[in-house]
Amino acid sequence: MSISDTSLKSFNTFSLEVNAVKIITVDTVDQLVSAWSDAKLAGLPVLLLGEGSNVLFLEDFAGVVILNRIKGIAVIDEHDCWSVHVGAGENWHHLVRYTLDQQITGLENLAMIPGCVGSAPIQNIGAYGVELQSVCQYVDLLDLNTGIVKRIDSSECQFGYRESIFKHHYRDGYAIVAVGFRLNKKWNPVLTYGDLVKLDRKTVTAQQVFAAVCAMRSSKLPDPRVTGNAGSFFKNPIVEAEKARSIKESYPKAPFFEQPDGSVKLAAGWLIDQCELKGFRIGGAAVHQQQALVLINVDNATSRDIRALARHVRVQVAEKFAIWLEPEVRFISSHGEVNAVEALS
Repeated sequence: MSISDTSLKSFNTFSLEVNAVKIITVDTVDQLVSAWSDAKLAGLPVLLLGEGSNVLFLEDFAGVVILNRIKGIAVIDEHDCWSVHVGAGENWHHLVRYTLDQQITGLENLAMIPGCVGSAPIQNIGAYGVELQSVCQYVDLLDLNTGIVKRIDSSECQFGYRESIFKHHYRDGYAIVAVGFRLNKKWNPVLTYGDLVKLDRKTVTAQQVFAAVCAMRSSKLPDPRVTGNAGSFFKNPIVEAEKARSIKESYPKAPFFEQPDGSVKLAAGWLIDQCELKGFRIGGAAVHQQQALVLINVDNATSRDIRALARHVRVQVAEKFAIWLEPEVRFISSHGEVNAVEALS
């Protein structure tokens, strides 16, 4: 366990100049419980953080930030699959590369998603036709008040589009310490999105899918190490089929994806782009020129700049399409997470 200075700039990918009362890095369950208990005894709010890739700090945090760095990757070679147990503090993209290096397939579509493994189930991360829920076997959850680790089967995680039980019932007083994956040996490539449709299903390899995903993400998304951002800022809205049809009548080339229940998922980036907002700027924050779904810190942006820009984007899309976008990014106030939609209202 280590204690760093109070600046959170290097612990949020927007690179915002915000601070905490104390920042503690832990790499064991015992250290995590101890840091949590000490903060609670001191009467301070606590924020558990991975790599800060999906958060917007609205202001300084008036408490203790605990950085989860519990690591380790263990693979069990079973008859029809690989069971992979991963510490919550492992970097997600490192895990994807590691599995492919071990000739283990199934995570290649999820390459280059920023953040730690422990954050993946919370958001039910997904990209290019694959969501975490399709490969997750279990989540090991620590009750911070008792120190007991409980294994939650994937069927109990209430996974949905960027949703899970960890955003609700297990949000406060719990910490994900490990995630288990079941990766089938019989590989079934998912080639339904972007440039992946150009690949030949009969000859394609997982490494080729991985390379294509990395190339697409690199061409569209800014590197947070260079330009501060939190990736996709808004969720892709899911609307009724009738609403999607009306948009399609006016915009025949509009991308949309039919859902099993008959609803339709629209591309939030496309909706923003139709409002001609690429490059639009408020203060030091701007809409990215290549991918309108990404808000970036271009010139020492403040939390207020990014919040104002997000509000403007949301209003413009609502005025044009009568669709209110919901943030995918978590909003953190001085005492903890707040409702992002309410924060933009």
